[in-house]
Amino acid sequence: MTLTLPEGDFKAYLFDCDGTIADSMPIHFIAWTQALHEYGCTSFTEELFYAWGGRPVDVVVTELNRRDGLSIPIEEFAHRKESLYYGLIDQLRPVPEVLEQIRLQHGNIPFAVVSGSTRESVVRSLETLGILQLFDTLVCAGDYAHPKPAPDPFLLAAQRLGVDPKNCLVFEDADIGIQAATAAGMASIRIAQPHERAAAAAV
Repeated sequence: MTLTLPEGDFKAYLFDCDGTIADSMPIHFIAWTQALHEYGCTSFTEELFYAWGGRPVDVVVTELNRRDGLSIPIEEFAHRKESLYYGLIDQLRPVPEVLEQIRLQHGNIPFAVVSGSTRESVVRSLETLGILQLFDTLVCAGDYAHPKPAPDPFLLAAQRLGVDPKNCLVFEDADIGIQAATAAGMASIRIAQPHERAAAAAV
């Protein structure tokens, strides 16, 4: 699968990490479900996981606590979930069509990773893929006051790169990421999720 990029003379590429650069969502789903089971939550379906893609851990856990009458400790859970993810990270692979664009444009324009995940998680994922050094800046959870779908993360990345937001192209797999890019005045391209890529490959 090759990406068809929107027209424009883009001066920077901004990439989400999980599900966009890294084909990590299936691994994250395993880590999420295992961790949630340990805290008594068994209602977190794969459909819900992808529907809530891009939301910070604290937002997801707060909503699950409210919805299911649970009392999952957010910080403790986040550490446990990350630990389970790191235990599976050797299985991580890149999203091929996104890696292709990174290889094509590296050295021509600056790149940023703009993620709702922790810096440690993003660094570990990019190191595992052997591409951490290709990015000029990482914007991660804790770097901004308002997460996606607010435009703050993408605007911060553009500011760090010294590029006007209207000259940035965003690569995103989650709907809230596309909404954030639009709110930031940036063009975007949606990256297919694993089940969509599998369906396309089967045709």
